[in-house]
Amino acid sequence: MSPRQRPLFIALGVLGLVWILALGGFAISRSRKVTPEKIIAFLNRTQFQTLTIKVRKDALRHLAEMLNLLSSEDRRSVRLTGAWRTWFSSMDANEKGEFMELTLPVGFNQMLTAFEQMPPEKRRDTIDGTLRRLREAESRMASDSPENRGVGGDPIEQLSPELRNKMISTGLKAFMDQGSSETKAELQPVLEEMQRSMESGRMLRPRRRP
Repeated sequence: MSPRQRPLFIALGVLGLVWILALGGFAISRSRKVTPEKIIAFLNRTQFQTLTIKVRKDALRHLAEMLNLLSSEDRRSVRLTGAWRTWFSSMDANEKGEFMELTLPVGFNQMLTAFEQMPPEKRRDTIDGTLRRLREAESRMASDSPENRGVGGDPIEQLSPELRNKMISTGLKAFMDQGSSETKAELQPVLEEMQRSMESGRMLRPRRRP
């Protein structure tokens, strides 16, 4: 190798090393990427009800950290599985409240404000549309994966007619201020679906008349 060729070969070697490191980093990041499937696998292999108090707390925080890395649609897909419902039903009231605080999505307060500004009729349409979409998504998931059907209870059913009417008449802020932490945690999938509707513009669209 001549002295004039040596810098060129060194440069090519450095470039090749950079590409190898970049591809290796990409492979590692892909393997560490959080997906709904990885969270569901974690839920299935971790028997929450058998853990000690300290381990339960660590497991909840780990689950919250993973869930917060998902998109809103992926979060919903996890929350509608039987694995999630089994875990959630094993939490006590304090754990449910803490978990909700750890997993409230960005922009949640803006959704509450937008809901407060709606007239009662629009609030009613928003709540009913939210429940309809959640039940449709739940039905699709149950058809694709029968093991998800009815395991651990249905959080959507926690929204009683009385609570629905209270949300319509007084708004969500009163519910968030006065409701128990356990009830709020159980209804978090409903509240997050409302936020999805706001972000997609559904809450602002005029209601279709038959």
